[in-house]
Amino acid sequence: MAKSILSRYIDAEVLGKVQGTPVKPRGLVMGNLAGAHKSPLHGFAVEFAGHREYVIGDDTRHIDWRVFYKRDKYFIKQYEMETNFTAHLVLDVSASMRYGEEQQQKMLYAAKMLTTLGYSIIKQSDRVSLSTFDEKIRGYVPPGNSMAQVQRMTEHLDEIEPKEKTDMAECLSEVAGRTGRREIIMIFSDFFTDLDDLEKVLQRFRYQQHEVVLFQTLHHDELAFNFDGMIKFIGLEVPDEILMQPSELRKAYLAALNRFNNRFEEICQANKVERLLVDTSTGMGEFLFDYLNTRGLVRRAV
Repeated sequence: MAKSILSRYIDAEVLGKVQGTPVKPRGLVMGNLAGAHKSPLHGFAVEFAGHREYVIGDDTRHIDWRVFYKRDKYFIKQYEMETNFTAHLVLDVSASMRYGEEQQQKMLYAAKMLTTLGYSIIKQSDRVSLSTFDEKIRGYVPPGNSMAQVQRMTEHLDEIEPKEKTDMAECLSEVAGRTGRREIIMIFSDFFTDLDDLEKVLQRFRYQQHEVVLFQTLHHDELAFNFDGMIKFIGLEVPDEILMQPSELRKAYLAALNRFNNRFEEICQANKVERLLVDTSTGMGEFLFDYLNTRGLVRRAV
């Protein structure tokens, strides 16, 4: 493996923080362990995750009677899905993603997050694929679970130059056409796109019963708009320029960003999609460590 390329996308310190924390599917299924592998959840196994108190409408077949006899209350068995799963990693490489300098450039930061997560998934013997897109799909690395897959991914990432506009909805629809069912879709982008069009493709992913995670990757400048002096603002995906005092624009910009993010969050919640807002000035190791530990939490109330 070309060490120089690999080291651009996997930081040893970041990897050290997340190693040993598995990436697991988040779904919970209820029922008895026997026969679980023969269920419609083909490719999934289940592991006992704990109990929750029975509520009206639950299937009484899943009551744990041993707990009832001990506590005189009804509790439902819960199981966590475990599988040799496939995670599809999708990276926006459009021109807006080139904003930022060095390690805080949006595309580089997102690519490093993606590669670190992909490496971790492969280390646990699961499969990952990589798709990159702007106004069209720019590259596709089919699913694999060997260390050679990490090499293929980083070599492709190293060839990308973000310079085109984005057609996110169309490209993600193409990604959806390549996936099966009940897989993990992780998308890394600033998501500056038409949200109504994005919602339609998110609904398609959910119809396919995928777990969908969106890493909204923004530079701190975009979140805080802390510019001083006369600034020339240059469009990255549109040929526009404007010279003005940032103080004249800051209030309106932050209000517009807040409306956009609120609408984005509403769409995600309505479609059971996980959205994480990532500031590229944030330490990546700490962010990924917190995220993976949050993913691993299973409510085990008895």
